[in-house]
Amino acid sequence: MTPGRAGTAGEGRFILLLGALVAFGPLAVDLYLPALPAIAAGLGSGPEAVQSTVTVFLAGFSLGMLGYGPISDRYGRRPVMLGGIALFVMASLGCMLATDVNGLVAARFVQALGGGAASVLARTVVRDVYASTEAIRKLSLMAMVTAIAPLVAPLVGSAALAAGGWRATFAMLVVWGALCLYGVWAHLPETLAPERRGQMRIGAAFGAYGRLLLDPPAVGLVLAGGMSFAAMFAYITGGPFYFITLNGYSPTQYSLIFAANAVGIFGANYTNSRLVRRLGPPRMIGAGCLLGLVAALVLPVVVGRSLPASLVALFLVVSVTGLLGANCVGLLMQAYPGNAGAAAALFGASQFGFGMLASGMVGQLHDGTGRPMAGVISVAALLSAGGFLLYRSSRTPAAPRDT
Repeated sequence: MTPGRAGTAGEGRFILLLGALVAFGPLAVDLYLPALPAIAAGLGSGPEAVQSTVTVFLAGFSLGMLGYGPISDRYGRRPVMLGGIALFVMASLGCMLATDVNGLVAARFVQALGGGAASVLARTVVRDVYASTEAIRKLSLMAMVTAIAPLVAPLVGSAALAAGGWRATFAMLVVWGALCLYGVWAHLPETLAPERRGQMRIGAAFGAYGRLLLDPPAVGLVLAGGMSFAAMFAYITGGPFYFITLNGYSPTQYSLIFAANAVGIFGANYTNSRLVRRLGPPRMIGAGCLLGLVAALVLPVVVGRSLPASLVALFLVVSVTGLLGANCVGLLMQAYPGNAGAAAALFGASQFGFGMLASGMVGQLHDGTGRPMAGVISVAALLSAGGFLLYRSSRTPAAPRDT
C-alpha cells in the first residue's frame, strides 16, 4: 500500500509514522535529561560522567546514520529500519538495567547506533515515495511532528522520574521503540523499488559519500542546513546558564522559553509546507539563512544588554532550522536519487556532528557571560549563509547524479 492509494487519512497516518521515526533523536535525548542528577546519584557517579552519555549518544547517532544510509540503498529501507529499531529497543533495555556509569555509556552508544536508522531512513522513504518539491513539503510536515518532541519529552521524562525513578525514563524509551517497531513492521512496506536495489556493490554504495563531499552544491547544502543546527545546539548548551544563572530565571521559566523555540520550529516548517511549492526550495533556504544570519549577528551586540532583544534573536536563530532542514536534505536527495539514503545520512550526521562541535566550543570558551554562546552562534550562522552562497554559485541545471 502506498500513501496515495490509502487516501488523505492514510497519507496523514503515513506522515505521522515517519515523523515519529525522525523524532527518535530528540526523544532519546530530551526525555532523560531531567533524570541526569538522579542517574548520577543512583550509579554513584559524578555529573561529568553522566553528562557524557549525551555526547556519546550524539556520536553514535551520527555514526549509525552514516552506516545505514548506503546499506539501505543496497538492500532496501524496510529490513535496515527494522533491524536498527530492534537494536534501539534492546539497548534501551540495557540502559534501564545498567548497574554502573560505564555500562550506561556503552548502552547509550548502542542505543544511538540503532536509533539512527529510524531517523535517517524515514526521510529517505519520503524521497522514495514523493518527487522533488512535494517530498520537501512532506519533510516539513514530518518535522512539524518531530518539533513536538522537545515540548513533550521533558514533561514525560519528569513524570516517569517521579513515578518510578530514573530507570523508568529508559523504560519509556523501550516502550516507544517497541511501538515504532510494530508500526514499521505492520504499516510501512518497502519503498525502494526492486529495480533500484541490488544494483551496486556495498563498497560503491559507501563510495557515494566521496562523490557528495567532492560536489560543491552538495557541500553547500550540508553546510547551510548543518551549521544552522549547530547554532541551535550552541543555544541549547549555553541557554540554561545564560537564562537561569545570569538572569535569574527559574527552571520552569526556562522550560517555557525552550518550548517557545520548539513552537517557532513548528511554525517555520508549517510556513515552508505552504510556500515551498510557489517559491521553490532555494528561495526558502535563502530566506532562512538571511533571517538567521541577521539575528545571529545582532546577538553579540544585545546579549548582556537587552534580555528581550536576546530572546527575540535566539528565537529566530532556532526557528529558521525549520526552513533549512527539509529544503536542504530534500534538494540533496533530489540531486542523488540513486544514493538518497547516503545523501540523507550525510546530512543528518553533519547536523549532529556540527552540533557536537558547537556545543563543545561553547563549553570550552565559557567565561561567565553569554558572549561565548553568542559568538559561536554567529560563526555558525555565517558558515550556514556561506554554504548557501556556495550552493547557489556552483549548482548547475544538470541531470541528477543517479548513480
